[in-house]
Amino acid sequence: MTPDDFALLAGILKERSGLSIGPEKIYLLESRLNPVARKNNLAGLDELVAQVRLKRPGSLLSDITEAMTTNESFFFRDSKPFETFQHGILPKLLEDRAAKKSLRIWSAACSTGQEAYSLAMILREMAPKLAGWRMEIVGTDISQEVLEKAKVGIYSQFEVQRGLPVKLLIKYFTQVNDLWQIDSSIRAMVSYKEFNLLKDMKSLGSFDIIFCRNVLIYFDQPTKTKVLAAMSGILAKDGCLFMGAAETVLGISDVFKAVPNHRGVYEKNSDVAAMPRLQQAQQAATG
Repeated sequence: MTPDDFALLAGILKERSGLSIGPEKIYLLESRLNPVARKNNLAGLDELVAQVRLKRPGSLLSDITEAMTTNESFFFRDSKPFETFQHGILPKLLEDRAAKKSLRIWSAACSTGQEAYSLAMILREMAPKLAGWRMEIVGTDISQEVLEKAKVGIYSQFEVQRGLPVKLLIKYFTQVNDLWQIDSSIRAMVSYKEFNLLKDMKSLGSFDIIFCRNVLIYFDQPTKTKVLAAMSGILAKDGCLFMGAAETVLGISDVFKAVPNHRGVYEKNSDVAAMPRLQQAQQAATG
């Protein structure tokens, strides 16, 4: 693959998904796009690039984007964020929302659904405490292919062995030959929607909790800043954002600040929100 070919494909990915890749990832581009070439009856990457240059067919661009943005996921990934969600963040939110008994959670870039279903199982295990509550989990991803798998909720033996406690496997999954399907009652707790994080998030509504873990690491800094600002706009005033252990808002955005004693969890920065009002008051006083 020539530098010009790489620049073309990298530019398409950046424009369509926000994914930023450097020349050191050329091996990844080649390994993931060779199957795309075969799927589209193209001889190889050279012919794929030629088609992109000549016609820019929408279906081919979508296949390229899906191939490069599909990332692995597994149940209760890293475990600690889910413990923090259940024992550190959720109790206070439930207390504060006792009157309206409603909670919305967003699993952004949810891939094949393991994160969203992990959250659903936590809530189902708390069913006695949540009687009468309206709990909504929304899973979104740019890839329609992974969303279709998430909706069906069927996973391989390997997938259910990665992070899923045996007691939850037995309780909420049914074995179908050598595969496992999550219970329909858990699937019903999650709604899935195709969504690009670069688009207007207001169409999703507001959320009390956002999980956006191990996603922003693939974006360049301006894109990270833009996405975080948009998420702040649809997160409840007292809501929380969960990010990956290797991710941070430090030096990227001031709309969020770290929640004390909870690594990877962020809340809206009220000081930033108050700044424009303070400036307006000062201007009015001097005017």
